[in-house]
Amino acid sequence: MAFMNKVDQKRIDELFARGTVTDIFPSKEALTKKLLAGEKIKIYLGLDPTHTAIHLGHAKNIMFMEELRQLGNEVIILFGDFTARIGDPDKASTRKALSEEDVTRNMADWVRQISPLIDFNDKTNPATIRHNSEWLAKLSFADVLSLSSNFTVQQMIERDMFQKRLKEGSPIHLHEFMYPLMQGYDSVAMDVDAELCGTDQIFNALSGRTLMKKLKDKEKFVIALNLIANPATGQLMSKSNGTGVFIDQSANDLFGALMSLPDPMIEPLFLNCTRIPMGEKDMIMAQGPRMAKALIAKDIVKRIHGEAASVTAEEAFIATFAKGGVPDDILEIKLDGATLAEVLIKAGVIESKTEWRRLVTDTAVRTDRDEKITDPTYVPASGTILKIGKRRFVKII
Repeated sequence: MAFMNKVDQKRIDELFARGTVTDIFPSKEALTKKLLAGEKIKIYLGLDPTHTAIHLGHAKNIMFMEELRQLGNEVIILFGDFTARIGDPDKASTRKALSEEDVTRNMADWVRQISPLIDFNDKTNPATIRHNSEWLAKLSFADVLSLSSNFTVQQMIERDMFQKRLKEGSPIHLHEFMYPLMQGYDSVAMDVDAELCGTDQIFNALSGRTLMKKLKDKEKFVIALNLIANPATGQLMSKSNGTGVFIDQSANDLFGALMSLPDPMIEPLFLNCTRIPMGEKDMIMAQGPRMAKALIAKDIVKRIHGEAASVTAEEAFIATFAKGGVPDDILEIKLDGATLAEVLIKAGVIESKTEWRRLVTDTAVRTDRDEKITDPTYVPASGTILKIGKRRFVKII
């Protein structure tokens, strides 16, 4: 039965107009024709829970899936609890294998974090969660051999990360060739119509397209979304590198983290992580970096923590940072004979003594009386409040 209407068509047009979709296989025309004809598609997004936290790069993919769910499609969030224990090889090296306990713990954290972004409780068309251990753990060695016969070694080593390692003389382990095969088989096991992935997963997603064609004589769509990057530096949000804005933060901290991003990130955040209408983009950008960033930060925080929390977070940011105030929930630390840098590292305020020396050299450490700290060996008196960088405060007790 057709479910599409004119309003839904406008939503599809708006979704694709944001420019976050980089590739569609076999073609955008074929996919949009299917969607606009009112055909319900079964689509999945695979997530390997190899880290405890989710950054905005993951969040925007979840948001895209929620848009497709609201349009009436069957949406699956697939946790690679089996594949995460092997790890998709990155460009530099083989990834560290995770234990079953690590994966289970990470999955629970991820479900909690993505639940505000996608509806698993809708009464008529909820998003569903699957785990690829359901089928991959049951395959026999004969099954694996049969599946692997659908690919050649030449096809596997065409992957850019393997080409890079070959040129560098770095090892490529045999089990790493199995990862695209396993991800490809996910599509077959769930009998999907489409897969959503990042551009870094196109090779694996196309493996699924190959298997679907050979084993089920069925065309599978692959929708590839861009990776969020700083346009000025090219640096990607990455869970492997620990970079980017992670969403497992309080509303106030998340708002502050967004406001501290460099100005070139404003437009990528608007396009990827908000659903503010595209028609408002130029107006928002014309208000200047600080105001544009605040509007975007508020929309993102609202999606994760709710409207009330986003308003409170913005007010707290203005009161604390824009007006030079001090937050109410300031972290209290005690030196107890250790150096200030050592205590700050232990408390997680800074990462290293090198970072501390850089902050002091850049005059990025001040007291609440706006006194600049210029000596890395500075010993504060009890009761001193320090502002470290743009958003970190501590009180010495």
